[in-house]
Amino acid sequence: MNFTAIDFETANSSRSSACALGLVQVRDGAISAEHVWLIDPQQRFDGMNIAIHGITPSMVEGKPTFDGLWPTLEPLLQGEIVVAHNASFDMSVLRYCLDGTAFSYPAFQYLCSYLLAKKILHELPSHKLDAVARHFGIGLKHHDALDDARASACILLKLMEMNGHSDPLLLAGSQGYTAGTMYAGGYTPFKAPPKKSAKKAAAKKSAPLPSARPAKGTSGSSSAWSNFF
Repeated sequence: MNFTAIDFETANSSRSSACALGLVQVRDGAISAEHVWLIDPQQRFDGMNIAIHGITPSMVEGKPTFDGLWPTLEPLLQGEIVVAHNASFDMSVLRYCLDGTAFSYPAFQYLCSYLLAKKILHELPSHKLDAVARHFGIGLKHHDALDDARASACILLKLMEMNGHSDPLLLAGSQGYTAGTMYAGGYTPFKAPPKKSAKKAAAKKSAPLPSARPAKGTSGSSSAWSNFF
């Protein structure tokens, strides 16, 4: 039951403007280490983003840039199972920040606690981080990078406990999800296989079988289509 939870905050709408990162390590089903960093995005701060997370330009003065932080961060992600709430956002921030450096993507698998909660706790009206944390009684200062990462870790632990799994990858698989991956050449998303349309399936079932054209010298009862099905 080992994994690492992360949460990014950004200075503006650009995914390359990471200004804070929280990271929580889980070992043997318990939080074993927590890290948080302010990051100088070397970009402007939007008032809307400041209003959400409270991080201002003066707070990141003298803090490391993302490429300066990466040698510390990379060993904490390499080879891990990584979880984030709305992982598509956090993974895109990581990719965009790395795209602006000379570094390669790390290799790891990742899960999305938002999508897993949405599938398992389908009765909840909302599956945003604060709503799911409240459902489980998890304390949260929303949009604080460390608090958000910790809440994502605790939510995954609760979902694993509910479903009797000690492996986060097995939990994801039991809900029909395939782990996302990041690797030096790119990434694959955390996703469920596409659902077959019930209408299309019914139409296909009721459609008449095509008629085989009789071959020369044979009758119309040829079984030429038997190998097709």
